[in-house]
Amino acid sequence: MTKKTENNLNLDDLDNHSQSHTNELYEHWDLIDGKKVTSKQVVEIINPDGFSVIGTVPALSTLEINEAYAAARRAQKNWEAVTLLKRIEILKKWRNLIAEHETELATIMMKEIAKGYKEALNEVRRTVEYIDYTFEEAKRLQPSAFTGEEFGISNKLGIFERVAKGVGLAISPFNYPLNLAISKIMPALVMGNTLVFKPATAGSLVGTKLGELALSAQLPAGIFNVVTGRGREIGDILVKNQEINFISFTGSVDVGINLLETAITKDVVLELGGKDPALVLDDLQLDKYAKQIVAGAYGYSGQRCTAIKRVLTTDPIADRLIPHLIKEIDKLAVGSPKENAAITPVIDQKAANYVLKLMDDAVADGAKVLVGGQHRANLIWPTLVDHVTPKMALAWEEPFGPVLPIIRLKNRDEMIAVANASKFGLQASVFSQEITPALIVAKELEVGTVNINGKSQRGPDSFPFLGVKDSGFGVQGIRETLLSVTRVKGLVINY
Repeated sequence: MTKKTENNLNLDDLDNHSQSHTNELYEHWDLIDGKKVTSKQVVEIINPDGFSVIGTVPALSTLEINEAYAAARRAQKNWEAVTLLKRIEILKKWRNLIAEHETELATIMMKEIAKGYKEALNEVRRTVEYIDYTFEEAKRLQPSAFTGEEFGISNKLGIFERVAKGVGLAISPFNYPLNLAISKIMPALVMGNTLVFKPATAGSLVGTKLGELALSAQLPAGIFNVVTGRGREIGDILVKNQEINFISFTGSVDVGINLLETAITKDVVLELGGKDPALVLDDLQLDKYAKQIVAGAYGYSGQRCTAIKRVLTTDPIADRLIPHLIKEIDKLAVGSPKENAAITPVIDQKAANYVLKLMDDAVADGAKVLVGGQHRANLIWPTLVDHVTPKMALAWEEPFGPVLPIIRLKNRDEMIAVANASKFGLQASVFSQEITPALIVAKELEVGTVNINGKSQRGPDSFPFLGVKDSGFGVQGIRETLLSVTRVKGLVINY
């Protein structure tokens, strides 16, 4: 692993790390109706750290995908008829196997998406915690009773409960292949729904491993089905099936909008992209601000929808903030996920090329790279770009990589205007030691969540998680997801 410094770049060491990969080949299968499913056609899974093939998953046909939906439909009513506590008891066996296989899951994740091993292990553990909270919250969704007497209605008792919607489609992203999969899967299953699950291509080894553990846990056949293949080849087949009652998708804006238009008659929850701004209103705690901004911008090499993707502030504050940012960036280790580097290769060369083009175009238009800018294949050093203007694509496009632009503006009103001009509206951070201006700015920002004096939140684990505009549709979170996969059904008794 190499430390990033402004003037010293040990590329020889990097080459050694990139070439040192295991020869183990994962050959995973899908799960349909409680049975292992293989295919002559496969999708190769590429390790971003060195581009070696680390495994294969099936590339399923239309017939097989349709059978997954048919199996889910056949199983749904019987699964819903199982009592809640019994469903939890059954699903807890799966939960326990996920916990027992935490090192294997973390290792697969490290190889498949180049996430540092410690961070991958943390993802597994927080996912297990998410499952536990989901089980407990599901118990609290009690029916409500109404008499109608406040409306002058007598001799009626209404009981309204939440019931399963039916068959769901869950599509997860590559960057959190376990956590953002389970946050869709477990709430749906515990409430009596059945699922077809499609993991992202990069993330399919983790997704199919979930299927293997589900089979080992002896989940009832058909309640959880795993299908794989390239999204561009099977996407329409997945979302147009008539058995689908609801869809939960996390991924790119283009795919999400297309899904919303295609599945117009379905209940849909989307979590898409972001261009989360950090608005720095004063210079009273710049060291603390910088720590939060850098952690928010460069975690998992910036490959998070909630990453801080631009800093908005005034000229004087920018001049004083930049040294603090550089000091924190210089602490970031660059290299292999096997050695828990903070900055690891982005998911593939196409993604890297897009990040580099945004940086190069900004520099060509007058922006200045203050630190970073180096790259080797798909490994990009953490980069800070100053004097980015609203005329540059880097000010608006989501890079999904370790680059942070600084946009200098005249005042607070301009900062709000630039923040709100984005097509995205996921989260924002406001840094200020005076609460009144922070709250005034927070109220004006057109986003799902504003974080005051902290980086953006990580996902649907602890708080409601949502975006507006092109950042999302619907709300996630433990309770919120339980609500989204159920509908209200009433029973009125006349006496």
